[in-house]
Amino acid sequence: MELVFALVIGALTASGVYLILRARTFPVVVGLTMLSYGVNLFLFSSGRLATGQQPVLGTAASYSDPLPQALVLTAIVIGFAMTAFVVVLSLRNLADNEDDHVDGKQPYKSPAPEQEEEVNGK
Repeated sequence: MELVFALVIGALTASGVYLILRARTFPVVVGLTMLSYGVNLFLFSSGRLATGQQPVLGTAASYSDPLPQALVLTAIVIGFAMTAFVVVLSLRNLADNEDDHVDGKQPYKSPAPEQEEEVNGK
């Protein structure tokens, strides 16, 4: 169970970082979301992966720590607000610059041969 959980956390983190490094804004938003999911799972796993145990201190010999669960719930709310804010920023960037590149610059495209002839007057 722990190995599968660690692999999922690693896959989410790696794919999130890969998408953050893209040049378009939508993959950056998805990458931030995936990275936050990976961090949430990591925080959740820090409270011991156990099933059928008591959630707080009690009579049981072992218990599940409620603090990581509270941290994950808080991180989910903050992550949702951050995602909504970044989506609004990316839509504003799209409206202002008429493209969705992260740096606001369109990649250079060499003119087509027909356009070169028109420019040169041939």
